[in-house]
Amino acid sequence: MKHALFAGIACLALSAGTAMAAPAPAPAATAPAPASAWKPFAQATIDRWLAIDPAFAVYQGAHQYDGKLPDWSEAGLKARADFLRSVIRDAGAFTGLSPEDAFERDYLVQVARGQLFWLVDADQPHTNPAFYVGGGLDPNVYVSRDYADKATRMKAMIAFFKAVPDAARNIRANLKAPMPASFVKYGVAGFGGFGEYYRGDARAAFADVPDAALQAEFKAASEAAAAAMDGIAEWLRTQQASATQDFALGPDRFARMVRETEGVDASIDELERVGRADLKRNQEALKAACARFAPGQTIPQCFDKLNADKPAEGPVAAAAKQIPELTAFVRAKDLATIPGTEQALVRESPPYNRQNSAYIDPPGPFEKGIPSIYYISPPDPAWSPEKQRDYIPGKDDLLFTSVHEVMPGHFLQFLHSNRSPSWIGRLFVGYAFAEGWAHYTEEMMWEAGLGDGDAGVHVGQISNALLRNCRYLSAIGLHARGMTQAQSQAMFEKECYQTEGTAEQQAARGTYDPAYLNYTLGKLMIRKLRADWTAPRGGRAAWKAFHDEFLSYGGPPIPLVRQAMMHEAAPHAVF
Repeated sequence: MKHALFAGIACLALSAGTAMAAPAPAPAATAPAPASAWKPFAQATIDRWLAIDPAFAVYQGAHQYDGKLPDWSEAGLKARADFLRSVIRDAGAFTGLSPEDAFERDYLVQVARGQLFWLVDADQPHTNPAFYVGGGLDPNVYVSRDYADKATRMKAMIAFFKAVPDAARNIRANLKAPMPASFVKYGVAGFGGFGEYYRGDARAAFADVPDAALQAEFKAASEAAAAAMDGIAEWLRTQQASATQDFALGPDRFARMVRETEGVDASIDELERVGRADLKRNQEALKAACARFAPGQTIPQCFDKLNADKPAEGPVAAAAKQIPELTAFVRAKDLATIPGTEQALVRESPPYNRQNSAYIDPPGPFEKGIPSIYYISPPDPAWSPEKQRDYIPGKDDLLFTSVHEVMPGHFLQFLHSNRSPSWIGRLFVGYAFAEGWAHYTEEMMWEAGLGDGDAGVHVGQISNALLRNCRYLSAIGLHARGMTQAQSQAMFEKECYQTEGTAEQQAARGTYDPAYLNYTLGKLMIRKLRADWTAPRGGRAAWKAFHDEFLSYGGPPIPLVRQAMMHEAAPHAVF
């Protein structure tokens, strides 16, 4: 996912490995800073942030950083950690701020704390290939965003390719073996996929640029970059025999993850309690919906009926038809303001980025007039034909994926965040905010009448909710309760009725993305906030006002939004 974990929706900073790095020390206190200095400080911090993480900057549309990659040397990693500590220390020194500036300060500090957690406490650069796979090696910005003419973007991509071999040497030096088996598999697929993409589709995308010298330089640079990626993938393959199952964060560090990245201070027991309650609520709703949709049949048979109804034209074409229909529904039901005229286009996911079934790549706030791309992943061709068929979603399941990714989910959310009055809000959209909002909209749209009460549509909505319920409980189980990957897969299949392919994929993801509980965590916090905020304002009649105000903040940790909207001194009863 813009936010500290995706650095945008497409760049998730994923989980930690097994090394138990010491928590970062609390920054030393500094002298109070005058309120008048806040705006210059915030701008200088943003400028420094973009410079220290140019891949993040490019994703936001700051194309003066085109072609550059982060410094992943040990010195570069230390400089980034020192910078984050300085942000926490120096921003915390500001007092006497206006409510708006105080909110920005707290927002910025929480983002820095979250990134510092992944960098130091979780020690991702040394333990998890996902830190790099999702941290800047994807050149899709240059391919899919028409922010400049093709020759200009091709030159930027050549500079990018030329930076990859040095980056690869740092990656190889940083990663420590042995690694968990799922991390190794993810890394082989990710780095190997980049190698294929660099010398394959990336070249094809610029094949029509009529400059022979540029084409020769592009081919040479892309080949060197691909070879560097292939080298890491090959090294990881040699680690398969010694791979472990030691992926768990452990309960203490898992609780710190939730607190440091999302501002939610809750015990593991409390987190698990609310997750199991939501799972039970959705399971009971499923029983009632299946009794209408597939009377006399079991829950698995109900899901078989749902999944058997595949979109005849294929999921990409079907999703393209759903988007205008969903947009018209949001307007007709007056659910939220849809600003601007930007579009969301649908494409098949590139081969190097198919670890999730669907995702959206929205343009950053510095971009102008660039469409979002909604990617849908095909099944793995190595799977059996039956498993591949199972992976393709039924049309009512796909409907709520389109709700989640496009309207009124991520696409609408980024239309708002890219227009936030705060540049901190535009740039840093958090995992629980983004995924919580997108997941929240699925149930909200059903409640607003999407599908006109059709039982099959309701089963489609619940199937997506159950997937996120099992992500939530899998994250806690895998990282705080001793759950194995096989047990996680079994839970996805038995408790949440996911197919074998989806369950296998989701259990593996949980090992290297413990924060994927944020879909349900964010949804629960938004539902609680909506109930509390709309209660004195007319309930359902206030939904649009609630949605517009909620989205106006950009993408902060939801407890901060709650404080602001409910005028609480400190957030309480967040879910």
